[in-house]
Amino acid sequence: MQATLKYLGVVLSFICCLVIHQSQLREIKIKGYAQGTTYAVNYFATDSLVTKGQIDSILKVIDLSMSLYQSNSTINKFNQSENGLAIDEHFAAVVKRAFEINKDTQGLFDVTVAPLVQLWGFGPKKINVFPDSATIEKVLPCIGMDKIEIKNSFLYKHKPCVNIDLNGIAQGYSVDVLANFLLQKGIKIFIVEVGGELRASGPKPDGTEMKIGIEGPNEGQAAGNSIKHVITFKQGAVTTSGNYQKYLKIGNQTVSHLINPKTGYPLTNEMISVTVFANDAITADGYDNALMAMDLTEALNFVTARKNLAAYFIYKKPDGKIADTLSNGFKQLMMDTK
Repeated sequence: MQATLKYLGVVLSFICCLVIHQSQLREIKIKGYAQGTTYAVNYFATDSLVTKGQIDSILKVIDLSMSLYQSNSTINKFNQSENGLAIDEHFAAVVKRAFEINKDTQGLFDVTVAPLVQLWGFGPKKINVFPDSATIEKVLPCIGMDKIEIKNSFLYKHKPCVNIDLNGIAQGYSVDVLANFLLQKGIKIFIVEVGGELRASGPKPDGTEMKIGIEGPNEGQAAGNSIKHVITFKQGAVTTSGNYQKYLKIGNQTVSHLINPKTGYPLTNEMISVTVFANDAITADGYDNALMAMDLTEALNFVTARKNLAAYFIYKKPDGKIADTLSNGFKQLMMDTK
């Protein structure tokens, strides 16, 4: 899955340098390129228990299942089918979680948004003009997770025009698969990151918790991003969705890559980015886009009502100034950086 379609907005930076303290554990670092982006796997072990070849192999299998940029992937075969097809265990796990998040967000998270993503120029095929209202109205009957159904290992579509895009959740799933692979190998201290979406397990060998820097856009004349906050935790996942870095401009019109599945149009609310903390990366990744589609008050209330979620929001005030706020759960993760 291409990170340019999903990992947008706040960048998650490693701040910690994992240090061995009175321990036989040593740090193993693996870096590579997959799913249209970079990945990094850092773990502590007495020996090299997991290799780059193993990591690359796992990510390749996931790509062949759910990448729209692999012509022979299962997801492309599903999209080209009339009624659906049998899917693999990775595909099935992601779709099942997608149904749960779709229901919980009342349809704001929707993997059938693929035709709209393509219409607005954020799919594999490029466009020269944005769609008009009539074109969008023709596509909307093909949108909605009520139009797909999974039974055992078969994913059905109720209309041939239904296409799915798993970029909004599959990268988080990839992080979890790698994290679980490390755990199966007996590795308990690690940071797994794919395209900025990450999951960590600690504490570090010196007994301290993981520290993750949260970046956001600079306001005014300052270009680029800077670290806004630092969070610390023993175990968990952090993902971000945003619209201030990834957009498309044609003529005088600029649109966000995030599409509201209910209206068919790119988001135009006050949200700039949402960073979500959860127990696993698929959960954080699945909810961050949906929270971007809510207004700030609604999003804060939504997160507060769910014990398994915490979130940090960057938004634009009515006067155009950039501001941020966070849920109580996210506040508890914060550390003093002054």
